[in-house]
Amino acid sequence: MNRRAQAFQEYLQENNIDCFNAEDINDELNTTAFRSHMEIAGQRIPLVVILDDSIYGMLRLQIAPKALKETNKQAILEYINELNRQYKVFKYYVTTDGDLCLDCCVLCEAEQANGSMVYTIMNVILTHLAEEYPVLMRKVWAE
Repeated sequence: MNRRAQAFQEYLQENNIDCFNAEDINDELNTTAFRSHMEIAGQRIPLVVILDDSIYGMLRLQIAPKALKETNKQAILEYINELNRQYKVFKYYVTTDGDLCLDCCVLCEAEQANGSMVYTIMNVILTHLAEEYPVLMRKVWAE
């Protein structure tokens, strides 16, 4: 486990946060992924906090797997583009497999990961998704 991941793990332990499972990826950046989920509108949305030896940490949520279809493509892309213009802290995108995702990049100083900042951003995302998730799902389900 890299030093940023160790610092985040210590933050989780000190704050009795036990909803993450850590996984060392063993790649060239010495990546550790902390996997969990968020409960949004009765759905479990996969969440991963990615910490490595670079200065960037990443929070990634898979909002909807296989969401993009020909019938909803225009509506989804227009809506997430609108959301991306409104919100600075995170960005929506669609993967090559059609999964609708949300990413948030967090800068990490030296060999630390600011657990408090990561947790604050997760709460911002949770509040945002409580409002936007139903709208996003209407776009996904549109035929």
